[in-house]
Amino acid sequence: MLKQKQLRRAVLLALYGSAALTLAPAASAQTASPDAAQADAVQSVHVVGTRRTGAASSTDTPVPVDIIPMTRLAEQGSQFDLAQTLTNISPSFNSTRQSGADGADLIDSAALRGLGSDQTLVLVNGKRRHTTALVNLFGARNRGNTGTDMNAIPLLAIRNVQVLRDGAAAQYGSDAIAGVMNIELKKSLGCEAVAGYGQYSEGDGENFLASAYCGVALGGGSFGITTEYLHRDRSNRAEADNPRIIGDSKTENQTVYINGEIPLGTGRLYTTLGVQRRDASSAAFARGGVGSDDIPSRNSAAMYPNGFVPFINGDLDDRYGTLGYRLKFGEWNADFSQTYGYNRLDYTIANTLNASIANLDLENGGSGVSANSFGAGGFSFRQLTTNADFSRFYPGVFNGLNAAFGLEYRKENYKIFAGEPGSYIDADGVGVGGNAGSQGFPGFQPGDATNRSRHSTAAYIDLETDVTDRLKLQAALRHERFSDFGSTTDGKLAAAFKLGGDVLLRGSVSTGFRAPSLQQVYFSSTFTDFVNGQPLDVVLAPNGGAVANAAGIPALKEEKSKSATFGATWTPSQSTSLTADLYRIDIDDRIVLSGRFDADNYPALGATLQSLGVGQAQFFVNSVDTETKGLDITASHRMPLAAGRLNTFLALNFSKTEVTGVHAPSALAGFEDVLLSERERLFIEQGGPRRKATLGFEYTQGKLGTDFRIIHFGPQTLGTFSGPPVPNAHYEAKTSADLSFSWSFSDKTRLTVGGTNIFNVKPTAQDENETDNGFKYESVQFGLNGAAVFARLWHKF
Repeated sequence: MLKQKQLRRAVLLALYGSAALTLAPAASAQTASPDAAQADAVQSVHVVGTRRTGAASSTDTPVPVDIIPMTRLAEQGSQFDLAQTLTNISPSFNSTRQSGADGADLIDSAALRGLGSDQTLVLVNGKRRHTTALVNLFGARNRGNTGTDMNAIPLLAIRNVQVLRDGAAAQYGSDAIAGVMNIELKKSLGCEAVAGYGQYSEGDGENFLASAYCGVALGGGSFGITTEYLHRDRSNRAEADNPRIIGDSKTENQTVYINGEIPLGTGRLYTTLGVQRRDASSAAFARGGVGSDDIPSRNSAAMYPNGFVPFINGDLDDRYGTLGYRLKFGEWNADFSQTYGYNRLDYTIANTLNASIANLDLENGGSGVSANSFGAGGFSFRQLTTNADFSRFYPGVFNGLNAAFGLEYRKENYKIFAGEPGSYIDADGVGVGGNAGSQGFPGFQPGDATNRSRHSTAAYIDLETDVTDRLKLQAALRHERFSDFGSTTDGKLAAAFKLGGDVLLRGSVSTGFRAPSLQQVYFSSTFTDFVNGQPLDVVLAPNGGAVANAAGIPALKEEKSKSATFGATWTPSQSTSLTADLYRIDIDDRIVLSGRFDADNYPALGATLQSLGVGQAQFFVNSVDTETKGLDITASHRMPLAAGRLNTFLALNFSKTEVTGVHAPSALAGFEDVLLSERERLFIEQGGPRRKATLGFEYTQGKLGTDFRIIHFGPQTLGTFSGPPVPNAHYEAKTSADLSFSWSFSDKTRLTVGGTNIFNVKPTAQDENETDNGFKYESVQFGLNGAAVFARLWHKF
């Protein structure tokens, strides 16, 4: 056990920073400040992957768990939000900052091990966090997926992020197919503040950060309060003659988080409360001016004679809260909690017009104008989770047995709100002059509006035992029943065995599931197009609706998975370590967004659709099987150098996802190429790089610290709009580098300056007519903005 603790200490020291990481009973991450270390040491720790009370560290679990301390990153990291911070550190984690993907430009979702963002479960202090109301659609890497908004939580509020790289649906329920991320928040005493500034080397995309944390003693307990203001301006990489705006969206986040606990009776009452308001704006495709084909169909000469770029503005409201009570009766530990999550996104389309209204105004003798801004509606998602968890440790069973069981009740609600009439109406008559709806993003119609709910109940049992000093076993079983599609039972077995010397072998096998999100089941969007000269609706049809039923689309059901992990750790010395873990994840009945069916690609179905007034339709459907294989490797070394200390680390992830089967519903049999085109298949298989590596060198000497990090992104192949014989878009492997310098004026004040992507590397150029966003490269790998500089000042009060 001692050598395993030394292994974890060595890996974390090298892999995640020079801040001393003590794997003592509290598993606390310390900064250079003794006061901060002592304050953190009194906190309890939640290690994801185990329910063993008092677990000292992630080495107590027989599956790979990364504990990423956030203290140093919040004080002097190069990235100002959580998603991009983790992207540059953890090779198994991906979060793509989109451009030209509508609502997906406003939210960065999390994903692990090459799978979708809705196949990763996110916890906060061990409690399930809600997903966003947004379902990613056209242009997004995670199209068809929902996900968790990582940037709704400020960096300074976070103590550590734990990444369980193993299937864990049998332990935590739906969504934990690729793994689980647990965000543990701070409640240590003391106050600190961070101010940051950054911009791209081309002079745009300015970032302003102001964040403050204060931990206070109250009623025998402690509460941590974090406030943050984060502003990001647009960037634009479009060529001078291109009217598009390609780059980062504009965002302004205002966030408050409170986390703490106090003694009450025989136990402790704890709470977490978080609120974020985000004003965000994404640029849509440009519309041409006088002389272009966009007048009068998509523009008005009276309003935008030189063309225009519509802005998709989003008002995001995110709320999270947990209230719980932990106590001990006899030898049993009990934890009762209620968690609330809410996410809402309202669209306002600005710098736009409804061309049909403008054209009608022109026909009636006016100048040809409409309003230039429309409320386009939006959607919300609410989740209520009630948990009762119990555990007990039996020291006399083998070398110790931890038994845990619990119950969960979860209720969810999803709503779509219609926009104002001007955002969707066709004022001058169908097929006449101007197109209907607000340009850039047509509003949701009254027929799209929905208000749907469901609930689920679950029970689990979790056993973990040290059979001998060398052998640890873990088993979990979970049964869950959903009100809308039925029940599922999943199990997990895991083991760790210490060989002679410094080697530990570990492995696990499990089954898992992911329930279809309400967003996938009930999302609906309608706009008018022309098929063979006839005005017909193009519909993304909700499951169970008239259009989906006419097409023979069955009710959505859960995705099912089987996963296995096998790995080893080796510690030849206290300063050198190596870990390697192989994994395989097979998923059946993955939910995908189909291609568009119409009279041209499926005449029989097209005729049925046209009888319903629908020209083209697409659906969410369980139709794809995939296989994901991968390898995670970490290596680290620490050594004194001159008068300082050098930490070196290498972390790699190799991941390959392949579609192994396409199963069309009987009504769509023979049309699998429409259901899942090669282009859409490639988004599933290579939406993220198939390999990723981070090589870091961190040197500290006295008051000076340097950090040099090399980040490698493997190649990707994506499809084109035209398809064969047009060749696919191949993005070559690219390597980026970050460099920063820190100067500690004292133990309480530190200034950090540096640059990211310092060699200004960009993705491989493509034919802009064949990309999703209409630009010469997509939002892949490390982004498309190039080099950036930053400065960060941290002070402890």
